[in-house]
Amino acid sequence: MTGTHELNAAEPLTVAEAAALLRAGRVCAFPTETVYGLGADATNPDAVLAIYETKGRPRFNPLIVHCANLGMARGIAEFSPLALKLARFWPGPLTLVLPLKAGAGLSDIVTAGLDTVGIRVPDHPLALELIATVGRPLAAPSANPSGKLSPTTAEQVRKGFAGRVPVLDGGPCRAGVESTILAVTGDEAVQLRAGALARATIAQAIGRPVAVAAHDAKVAAPGMLASHYAPNARLRLNADRPEAGEAYLAFGPTAHAAAANLSPSGDLHEAARHLFSVLHALDATGVHRIAVAPIPMIGLGEAINDRLKRAAAPR
Repeated sequence: MTGTHELNAAEPLTVAEAAALLRAGRVCAFPTETVYGLGADATNPDAVLAIYETKGRPRFNPLIVHCANLGMARGIAEFSPLALKLARFWPGPLTLVLPLKAGAGLSDIVTAGLDTVGIRVPDHPLALELIATVGRPLAAPSANPSGKLSPTTAEQVRKGFAGRVPVLDGGPCRAGVESTILAVTGDEAVQLRAGALARATIAQAIGRPVAVAAHDAKVAAPGMLASHYAPNARLRLNADRPEAGEAYLAFGPTAHAAAANLSPSGDLHEAARHLFSVLHALDATGVHRIAVAPIPMIGLGEAINDRLKRAAAPR
């Protein structure tokens, strides 16, 4: 079996080297426009199991499958007319949870035994080239130990796994938060996870509102666990000012001394792009508590607040 004891591979410098690792049943981290993913051949059960072993991830938490194009995705999942309309956002930060196609060839470990699969086409040239070179879809959750902060640089991946995971370095991720996840059943779409594609943008494209899954909905996609994306420090949210012993993470103009500011100008796109990197940097200073300024609950603010709420949840 491919396991964590086999992870000490030479760092891949090219797509061809990374693809060779993946075709051999190894795991390899790679860049997407959202965050770095910990990839494995989605058709190889031992390779997929190595993702769970490497991350320490609960086996009931399914994985997103990354495809090179819509054609590859249609070989794996059943697309309704609404799903095909939503696929116009690809390549891009949208994951669709769709009925699994009979004979798709995926390991059932990928879907955690569900009859649906989360699938997307990432908007990053190295990711697309890598998947096409491997010639198989790649299962790829975020490349971090389970429950910890998602990585937006190759160095964060190396640090998170103490250098044990090979990484294809594609520079900093431009979105900075994970993909939006929609469950599509027939002509209905429900948001399971807020992400880098705003719900309002999706609703405008399909000409109807997009519902949001209940807080106690069963886990049908990544990012639905109550405690997730957590730094080592404890977070206090919607803080107008820091208390004694707290580092202050600001947003927009502030009258208080701040250890960091997600966006001094109050730009939600900039805040989303910097969120995980800033939390990584604050964690590295050894702070124990972080007070986080209020973030508007509009546009990408929905995804930022979702990540912060899960990061602050009891562990």
